[in-house]
Amino acid sequence: SGSSLISKIFTDRKEPLYNRQTRFMRITPFKPNVLKEIMGYYHPDYTSDDLLTLYTLTGGVAKYVQLMIDSKSYTRVKMLKYIFRSDSVFLPEGKSVLIEEFGNEHTVYFAILAAIASGKTKRNEIEETIGKEVGGYLSRLENDYNIITRRQPLFEKTRTKNVRYFLNDNFFSFWFRFIYRYSYMLEVEAYDQLLEITSRDFDVFSGVMLERYFREMLTASHKYTRIGGWWDRKGENEIDIIAVDEINRKADFYEVKRNPSKISLSQLQRKVNVFMAGTHELQGYSVAIHGLSMDDM
Repeated sequence: SGSSLISKIFTDRKEPLYNRQTRFMRITPFKPNVLKEIMGYYHPDYTSDDLLTLYTLTGGVAKYVQLMIDSKSYTRVKMLKYIFRSDSVFLPEGKSVLIEEFGNEHTVYFAILAAIASGKTKRNEIEETIGKEVGGYLSRLENDYNIITRRQPLFEKTRTKNVRYFLNDNFFSFWFRFIYRYSYMLEVEAYDQLLEITSRDFDVFSGVMLERYFREMLTASHKYTRIGGWWDRKGENEIDIIAVDEINRKADFYEVKRNPSKISLSQLQRKVNVFMAGTHELQGYSVAIHGLSMDDM
C-alpha cells in the first residue's frame, strides 16, 4: 500500500503512527533524511522544491506524511491542492487539535500563534498585534504546551534580552500563516482563491522553513556541539546559522537562501566580522563561511 514504507519505519522504531493525545509529548517526527528516503521511494524524480514542500507542510509528522503519500500528492502543486479542498482534513486540523488543549482561552492563544507565524517574533511585536499583554501566555505555550521556542542570539549573556519566539511545529506554522489567517475565505468556500494566495506567498514562507531544514541536517551530522543563530539588538546584522565544534575549535557560519544566486558570501563575511568583534567566545577558532540553498538539500 502507499503507506508501507512509512509503516515500516515506525515498526523499526517501535512507535505508534500517530496519537493526538501525545502529539506534544512523545511522537518524534521523521527527520529530513527519512523524508528524503520516503520521497525517493515513492517519487524518485522529486525536486528539491517537492522535498521542501513536504517538510514545510508536514514537519515530518507521520500522520500528515502518510496522508500525502496515500493521496499520491508528491509534488508541490499536488500537495497544496490536496490541502485546499472542501473535504480536506488539514483545514480544520489546527482547531481540532488545539482548541481542546487551550480550552476557554483558545482565542488568545490562537491570536498569539498567528502573530508569530506571520513574522511577529518579538514580544512587543506580538503585544502590539493582538493588543494584549502576553507574558504568561508565551510562558505556557513554551513550557506547558511545547508549541513555541524562545530563542536568543548565540552566546547572549542574559535570558531576557533580544528574545524571539518561533513555532516548533511546521504544520502549525503553515496552518496559522495561511489557513487560520484566511479562515474567512473558507467560510465562503473560496478554496481556489486561498490556494492562489498560498501559492503566491509560499516561496517566502518555505524559505524560513529551509533554514530550519538545514539546522536539522547539521544537527543530524553530529559534527557540532552548539548550533544557533545570531542577530544584533538593532536588527542590522543577522546570521542564519552558526555551527560550533568546541572539540576541534571550529565554527561554520551559514547563509541560507532558496535561490543560490542570492547568497552573498561577502555580506556574510561582514556580518561574521561584526559578530567576532562583539563576541569573544570563538576567539582562536578556525572560522569558515558557507552558503546553503535548495541545491544543497
